[in-house]
Amino acid sequence: MNFELFSSYGPKILWGLTVTLQLVLSSALIGAVLALPLALVRNSEFVIPRYLAKAYIVFFRGTPLLGQIFLIYYGAGQIRSELTSLGLWWFFKDAYFCALFAFTLNTTAYQAEILRGALSSLPRGQLEAANSLGLSQGTTFFQILLPQAMIIALRPLGNELILSLKASALASVVTVPEIMQATKLAYSRSFDFEVYIWAAVLYLIMVETIRRLWGVLETYLTRHLRHRVAPATNPTVAVQA
Repeated sequence: MNFELFSSYGPKILWGLTVTLQLVLSSALIGAVLALPLALVRNSEFVIPRYLAKAYIVFFRGTPLLGQIFLIYYGAGQIRSELTSLGLWWFFKDAYFCALFAFTLNTTAYQAEILRGALSSLPRGQLEAANSLGLSQGTTFFQILLPQAMIIALRPLGNELILSLKASALASVVTVPEIMQATKLAYSRSFDFEVYIWAAVLYLIMVETIRRLWGVLETYLTRHLRHRVAPATNPTVAVQA
């Protein structure tokens, strides 16, 4: 390891690490807040809102994230006067906020589809049983259906978080100072390929940390499903004539 190189560019790459984590976690949390209402609209009986939600999900899941970042970052400049009149140019002129906006829209679509699938997989009989007991719709959803759906969706949501983390490198194309942008800057000045190894190791550490933490969370939340009571044995009774 080149310690002189690390002393020169290590702090900048570590600062890029904080920007990456901030970008990914912020977009994931905002997306989690928006995903549940979107999933409910997607499963609703109202035709127009349902198809609008479906169109949103299909667009952001079916187009590349890089194209979405370009569309927001460079497209905003084409309507600068309109955004200025609306008081929104301060947001869209900043590369970080444009990347955050793109990542949020993208992960919201993925999380919403994951939750929609989890809710749709629940047995219909549970809803009918809750209705027969006179439970309100809010109680049925938040205390019966949603907890089960979250357990089903837990692993796919963890995978989505990991994919978002690795995709955060795309933010470097609009000069967001995350890990990859800081690494490219360090390489352009040092011409030492070692800096890319540092970046790869950082991504690997983050992915493994998330994977292990998610495994612990999944084990904790599904502990009641892992408990099994040993079946009682029926002793053979000898009948003597």
